[in-house]
Amino acid sequence: MASGLKQLLLAATVGVPTDDGTVRVVDVLRRPKLMTRELLAGLVVGLALIPEAISFSIVAGVSPSVGLYSSVVMAIVISITGGRRAMISAATGAIALVVAPVARDYGLDYLVATVMLAGLLQILLGVAGFAKLMRFIPRSVMVGFVNALAIMIFLAQLPHLIGVPWLVYPLVGLGILIIVLFPRLTKAVPAPLIAVVAVTAIAMLGSLDIPTVGDDGKVPAGLPNLFFPHVPFTLHTLTIIGPFALAAALVGLVESLMTAKLVDDITESGSNKTRESIGQGIAQIASGFFGGMGGCGMIGQTMINVRESGARTRLSTFSAGVFLLILMAVFHDLVNQIPMAALVAVMVMVCVGTFDWHSIRPATLKRMPAGETVVMVTTVVVVVATNDLSIGVVVGVIAAMIIFARRVASIATVTRSLPAADHAHYRVDGELFFATSNDLTHRFDYAGDPARITIDLSDSHIWDASTVAALDAIETRYARHGKTVSVEGMNQVSRRFHSRLTGQLGGEG
Repeated sequence: MASGLKQLLLAATVGVPTDDGTVRVVDVLRRPKLMTRELLAGLVVGLALIPEAISFSIVAGVSPSVGLYSSVVMAIVISITGGRRAMISAATGAIALVVAPVARDYGLDYLVATVMLAGLLQILLGVAGFAKLMRFIPRSVMVGFVNALAIMIFLAQLPHLIGVPWLVYPLVGLGILIIVLFPRLTKAVPAPLIAVVAVTAIAMLGSLDIPTVGDDGKVPAGLPNLFFPHVPFTLHTLTIIGPFALAAALVGLVESLMTAKLVDDITESGSNKTRESIGQGIAQIASGFFGGMGGCGMIGQTMINVRESGARTRLSTFSAGVFLLILMAVFHDLVNQIPMAALVAVMVMVCVGTFDWHSIRPATLKRMPAGETVVMVTTVVVVVATNDLSIGVVVGVIAAMIIFARRVASIATVTRSLPAADHAHYRVDGELFFATSNDLTHRFDYAGDPARITIDLSDSHIWDASTVAALDAIETRYARHGKTVSVEGMNQVSRRFHSRLTGQLGGEG
């Protein structure tokens, strides 16, 4: 926490966020190539955020300015408070879906109050160590999450590709061609930016009648103002906004932490997930103070920033928010004329780059355990069906847990031997917990065994109360037949656990 506070103070001192405390503004200024890459990446993301923020505002049932201002504030704040460099956070569809009923039934003030409470809950969850739960998300769920994201991004582009003038298609094709070929000439300027500029120039010079950014909702020309929700501070208000705030907090953290993990893999660098959780909460609250609708980590825009534009520092995230603000305040008329075809081309290439094509190759599917494939497909199907990444992740994790439990349940083995006429010896091998111990009681011959029975747990470990209850039940069943049982070979941890619970679980009597 002290290190994180030091970084935040340092960032505030220099005026622009630092890159994990190692890249200050002066360092970036001394490296013009790095500064150019980061700033141009931020400009591309700022452009891409506009139609997304407008669309998500419509989903939430609020003015386009609410989503745009929220994106500005969240991008700038998270660049300082977040734990993952170069990750983009702004207004998102997932949060919009959660808070939409509040805006519809109670109005903007209650929506903003919900967002601010969600931010407070995220801070509390971050301090409580919620981010550590990310270690329990298996790779198959992560792959399904990424593939589902790519599919969802592509599906979101279909309204801009269906029922539109035919000129849209060659322009989209031109944009894709530029993004693919331009990096072969130079990587000094992000290819998506060149594609947007080129397609926009052609459309404006040719006075082409094609859909533009302004068709979805005019970009506001003013700056965001401070806002404080006028809602009564009562228990009744809390009962209204509380459930929505908790849902928004959880959805936002899951998507943000999954995005951070994805960026970790792409950049081969680590990130502070706890700081990211707390930073998301701070950004949520800040967006509320400017009348925003909140948001979370955006994988699509993050992929534009990191993968397509090559950004690696916090400056790119910061500049994305600043450029979005400048585009709104100064160049709103020009932004309204940007063809949607240009942004669709960028997002289609994001889909292609995001999808894990290796995961669906026949050779990969043949080698991969069936359970892993089932988990991946389940995650994809649930995400696409519900249009909610967090629900897909939760269902995927549950599916992985069930498959893992079934797999582990077959690991424990029981071997019977008769070292003497009056002695039966059972050797139990494997980890003993609820999945394996539930069948343990059926592995013994209560009627046929001699008078003395030994259960050897030298190669086992007791993990839960279910196992202790199973051992108690075995002893009780043998006692009904007038036979004695001796449990031996337990390691120290298992012995302490067993001695504390045996006879206290109310098993078979």
